[in-house]
Amino acid sequence: MDERRVPADGPPVEAVQSVFQVADVRVGDDDAVYYLGTPLASAETLERELWERFREAGYDVSLTTRAQSSAPFDETTLVEDRFGPTRPQYVLVAEPRSPHIDGIPWTNLLFFALTVLSTLLVGTQWYYVDIDGPLSLLAAWPFAAAILGVLAVHEFGHYVLIRYHDVDASLPYFIPFPSLIGTMGAVIRMRGRIPNRKALFDIGVSGPLAGLVATVVVTVIGLYLDPITVPQRVLEGSSTSLRFNDPLLLVILAELTGQPLSYSDPTLAANPVIFGGWVGMFVTFLNLLPVGQFDGGHIVRATLGPRQETVAAAVPVALFGLAAFLYVTREATNAVVLWAFWGLIAGGLAYAGPATPIRDEPIDRRRQAVGVLTLVLGLLCFTPVPFEILSA
Repeated sequence: MDERRVPADGPPVEAVQSVFQVADVRVGDDDAVYYLGTPLASAETLERELWERFREAGYDVSLTTRAQSSAPFDETTLVEDRFGPTRPQYVLVAEPRSPHIDGIPWTNLLFFALTVLSTLLVGTQWYYVDIDGPLSLLAAWPFAAAILGVLAVHEFGHYVLIRYHDVDASLPYFIPFPSLIGTMGAVIRMRGRIPNRKALFDIGVSGPLAGLVATVVVTVIGLYLDPITVPQRVLEGSSTSLRFNDPLLLVILAELTGQPLSYSDPTLAANPVIFGGWVGMFVTFLNLLPVGQFDGGHIVRATLGPRQETVAAAVPVALFGLAAFLYVTREATNAVVLWAFWGLIAGGLAYAGPATPIRDEPIDRRRQAVGVLTLVLGLLCFTPVPFEILSA
């Protein structure tokens, strides 16, 4: 460790003395600045008071204990307070803010390439393609483009607003997985704190709205594409089939375009690109669940403030209730397991809590209206039994 007081561009000791009594300062090899001392206010007040000052100087600030800090302060360092000499137990850590993108994001690109490959591989099953070489995978490119297009637009909707509000975060990481759609979606790793409710709302709502626009476009394109022919070997083969039920938004789009969602002729099936739209709707509904750090949780936390916890607590109850209702009223075991699983996920997210902005001032009425509209659009993407396994 370098024992210089503070780097030339770092926040001076005087900038923190109003809420943090400083006993010693050290600068790490990574240029992080460690202030040893005693808080003079709560952690929330301290962060609220200091965050803007450190941000302007190019640092993110956090409070930790002496035991948890990696800064090797001298154990004999003391500070004088009204009770006499004491050993400070807290460290204020100021870390230099990193750029959003530092060099070529090889990891992101690798995961995206693997996700393209897994989506193409799964897509060949939707097109009933016999794989006889790598080029056979290209037959499924419309399916892969539909799935990844919807997911990418959703994630980059978030990312644009993350950059707009200057919050430190990674590019999207796509997750390859040989499932029904070839992926488990994509995530953005948030490294910085969100400055206020306005930023929290904008970041939360941008993904679902952008994703819904992409979903509608993909769905309409799929509806106008020709159906695919089901091979005779498939019709004569398995005695079971998987049926995906249509959310209200999909039905509305089919009615507006005048295009069918199914065919009476068993040798014809809807174009798989439509399924890309179905996936977009299902993902949108799940993301808009108003709990934890889901997009819906961000929207409701920004709108209601701390009262969001009451709404979040009701979400797992509602999902478990839906699972119980379907168990009693319908033979839909898959849906029962699905909603019970998401009930467990929602319970964990509600317990972990939502993202908390630095400043907690209410958002304006225009954003509140957009939030309500977004949640209503999310309900249009809901269907109680998303899919069923049918026996011939």
